[in-house]
Amino acid sequence: MYFYFLLIRIAALFGHEKARKLVRGQRETLAKGRESEWAKVHGAIWFHAASVGEFEQARPLIERLKKADERTKIVVTFFSPSGYEARKNHELADGVYYLPFATRRNAKRFIKALQPKMAIFVKYEFWPAYIRELKKQNIPSYSICSIFRPNQYFFRWWGKGQLKVLKRFTHLYVQDEGSERLLAMHGVKNVTVAGDTRFDRVLQVQQASLQGTKNLTPIAQFAENFKRVVVAGSTWQEDELLLAQYMSDNPDCKLILVPHELNEKHLHFIFNLFKGQLVTYSAITQGAAPAISSRNILLHARVLLIDIMGLLSSIYRFGQVAYIGGGFGEGIHNTIEAAVYGMPVVFGPNYHHFREAQGLIDAGAGRSIKNAAELEKALNESLDNYEEMGSCAAQYVESEKGATRKIYEQIFNL
Repeated sequence: MYFYFLLIRIAALFGHEKARKLVRGQRETLAKGRESEWAKVHGAIWFHAASVGEFEQARPLIERLKKADERTKIVVTFFSPSGYEARKNHELADGVYYLPFATRRNAKRFIKALQPKMAIFVKYEFWPAYIRELKKQNIPSYSICSIFRPNQYFFRWWGKGQLKVLKRFTHLYVQDEGSERLLAMHGVKNVTVAGDTRFDRVLQVQQASLQGTKNLTPIAQFAENFKRVVVAGSTWQEDELLLAQYMSDNPDCKLILVPHELNEKHLHFIFNLFKGQLVTYSAITQGAAPAISSRNILLHARVLLIDIMGLLSSIYRFGQVAYIGGGFGEGIHNTIEAAVYGMPVVFGPNYHHFREAQGLIDAGAGRSIKNAAELEKALNESLDNYEEMGSCAAQYVESEKGATRKIYEQIFNL
């Protein structure tokens, strides 16, 4: 652990931007503690999330707490700079901070300054120094939406000592029965199967999206009266290369492309890949062309590139099938964000650490692919049968809702 933090500091010294933001942000957090800036949030309920995805899992619970009593103080910490930057001004949080590096000294200083009523860690966040200090100070600590597998370090011979961390939690609310059984085999009994709050969150987002179409008119026009539209969300270059080949071989399809990153280098790659077929969202919404001209451009374009952030969760409903990026890298992005709209999903091979992806496959609504030939087969089968497969997707998401209520009622004894 200390070696890991040392590597981050070394990376920061050599100019790595994310590492620099992380080191600087954590120093600022501790400085605020020395200045007693946190006196206003003493007694807060403290949520810790690695990044944006984990925050979205915490969000339904935070919203429920605020709805029950708007005076409830909420503090959110992030480890990731991207998570902090995206949510540092969130309206539901009374304070948003970087989590200081998890040394014993930092944990003691941070918890003493914050004086939380309780701490709630999301999914894979198990910081021994913080859990130990919370236990020492008799502050309840919870893990929500966590999921465990036999190959995790807790269950290896060299990580057995880390099981003590899990036993120090007041309670763990895990996603599935497999996690509960695995923990029980290793003597961790303070466990309840509650599910994943992301299902509640995507249902909220879906309802909000269907009630408003602000800024989405160009996307609706692009997909208007077209029955073979693929929405590709959070894509990387490996995904885009396969999608470009598919579009070349299937001229009867349209593609709404939402890349994971919008830096200049990546956008240049996409422009070259789909040369002559592509129109950008910003060109239509910010251009000087008359509305009727923009509409004609959209109707005749084959690829619509969404080159601004924040629209993806509302865009899926304009297609028949979703392709979810990331499956040729560290792992796929959010599949249920698309499935909630009643559409089949296709994704790359690295999905096995994502319970919901396997759930969609088992429900007959998901397909995993490894190459261009498999992508063509999966997309065409999904487009040909999108109503039936989409119904399976929607039913799966609906069947998984309710984790927020269960966790909320148990933690707060309602």
